[in-house]
Amino acid sequence: MPHTITWRDRLRIERLVWALDQQLYDLPRRSRVARRREVRANTLTAARDIGTVEALRRLGSSSELAEEYLAAELGDGPRHSWIAAACFAVTVPLVLTFVLGEAASAYRQAIVAADPHATGTYTWTGFSYLQSAVSYTYDQGHGSESGGAWTPVTYALLVAGTIACGRLWRLLPWWKARRLKAAATP
Repeated sequence: MPHTITWRDRLRIERLVWALDQQLYDLPRRSRVARRREVRANTLTAARDIGTVEALRRLGSSSELAEEYLAAELGDGPRHSWIAAACFAVTVPLVLTFVLGEAASAYRQAIVAADPHATGTYTWTGFSYLQSAVSYTYDQGHGSESGGAWTPVTYALLVAGTIACGRLWRLLPWWKARRLKAAATP
């Protein structure tokens, strides 16, 4: 006997579909959209045949389903993660800028605290390999600063950290071929 799909049933199915989609972000966009459409269509068909509650129960959780899709497309074992790489690439520059800015600000405040009417040029070397030296020029306690830019080493560490954190080397064709060869060998 066919079951009627109510708006509440559609919302429950959509919740599962979108929860699944959020866990498939490491797949290419086209593949992710195709999986989303496939799960939605199959679940709606099953809901008409056996009811929404039973269809969702038989389908299982979105995390189990996502793991099966990821394993089918990307293989078992450790995989790359664009989300981890993006989090590292966004968070580390923010934290590094804050820390280096606060350190430079502390040095500037120390100059004025030691001599409120400071006059001259003061140089703080900063964190040697992470940033260039910061120069403070004061005239009667009023000053300006220049420098403090990131060095090439900082940018290289940021790129290396992003690759390491996201395990992006696993995207390379020779890495994939090596994994497939290892999986095929008994």
